[in-house]
Amino acid sequence: MNIEQIYTGCLAQGAYYIESNGEVAIIDPLREVQPYLDRVSRDNAKIKYIFETHFHADFVSGHVTLSKESGAPIVYGPNANPSFDAIIATDGQEFQIGELTLKALHTPGHTMESTTYLLKDANGKDYAIFSGDTLFLGDVGRPDLAQKAVDMTMEDLAGLLFDSLREKIMPLADDVIVYPAHGAGSACGKNMMKETVDTLGNQKKMNYALRADMTKDEFVKEVTDGLLPPPKYFPLNVKMNKEGYDDISDVLDRGTTALAPKAFETVANETGALVLDVRHQNEYVTGHIPRSIFIGLNGDFAPWVGALVADTKQPILLVTPEGQEEEAITRLSRVGFDGTIGYLEGGFDAWKKAGMDYDTINSLPAEKVLKAINDKKVPVFDVRKVGEYQSEHIVDANHTPLSMLNDHLAEFPKEETFYVHCAGGYRSVIAASILKSRGFHNLVDLAGGYTALKNAGVEVTDYVCPSTL
Repeated sequence: MNIEQIYTGCLAQGAYYIESNGEVAIIDPLREVQPYLDRVSRDNAKIKYIFETHFHADFVSGHVTLSKESGAPIVYGPNANPSFDAIIATDGQEFQIGELTLKALHTPGHTMESTTYLLKDANGKDYAIFSGDTLFLGDVGRPDLAQKAVDMTMEDLAGLLFDSLREKIMPLADDVIVYPAHGAGSACGKNMMKETVDTLGNQKKMNYALRADMTKDEFVKEVTDGLLPPPKYFPLNVKMNKEGYDDISDVLDRGTTALAPKAFETVANETGALVLDVRHQNEYVTGHIPRSIFIGLNGDFAPWVGALVADTKQPILLVTPEGQEEEAITRLSRVGFDGTIGYLEGGFDAWKKAGMDYDTINSLPAEKVLKAINDKKVPVFDVRKVGEYQSEHIVDANHTPLSMLNDHLAEFPKEETFYVHCAGGYRSVIAASILKSRGFHNLVDLAGGYTALKNAGVEVTDYVCPSTL
């Protein structure tokens, strides 16, 4: 028996490769499927089934392409209604993988088709669960993503999730291993642990949602409390996962069109494409194409694109570090952004050498702004997450989380100089790029973010532990 968790940090997503006697099951694969095909070739094995725990909202799964390439059927749980051929398992249905058995446990609540797959070893002993977004480590899946599709409230779905956990998962033995679909950083839950594998017994002790004495009303309240609005691209990803999508090879062919500076500018003007600069924030600050948006590959690239661009059909032109064009296109496609139509050949250096206009962002270190902030001479805008701000922030700082920036542009002064900061400098440059593209040229990015500002002596509020909020 071989079980491998294939974890993708930028999506906080776990796919799974299970092999026994030359037969393989893949659970919740990434969109780029060649690594799975290469792996089964090395193992001299064959993919027998492709299991999907539910219709994912936060990424586009590779199930459709992998099925076409491998010939293996796709398996969903009860209530699934994809537009393509698939096995719709019944609750309790079993699938053989060599000497192993995967049993479908219908666990609705996150979505109506959500299914946990219970792995039994060669002796029939319960060994592990692949819990999708039903059970995370430290949390459970949010119950507000499927309500429009099934005409149910999130409270109704939370109630179903309570029943699923207590009827299907909590009765399992404490030594059963939990393999979730996501870890810390995913927008599919609230309080996920940084670990990506645990035992069910430890989760029964650590996970608030598995408290033995919890009532359904208490569960519904705790699970639904404090949920932020889901990113706008989520329903578009669900649609792609249900209806199918282009092969990633076709997306790459379209996107890897090299454009010289003049051609790049012409295509941008003719198509209305978003110019997306994915270099390091320090490079973007010192020079970038006017009205381009920065979202760097070195951070949570794809989720931020999804949260801030929203329209997966948006044509995109890329400015990348040399040789990272395919990486950027691939990571965009993982969250359903298939509209890349080319990249700047030679990168930003070629743009400058061609004599094209470029812009910069005024960025200052903490020491340069210390007095102005403490004397309340310049307004400060904090773009960190709600929990970060509530835990500790600069006294009198305004708070506009980056994820909500597009909906709160009216809060920023048009003429008066203002400062923007995040925790370390990545998100504030994203915010600054969006603001500049909307006509706010009077901003100053605070290099080094909150950490640098606090260390420099900026007046901050008393610290409050995030777990008590």
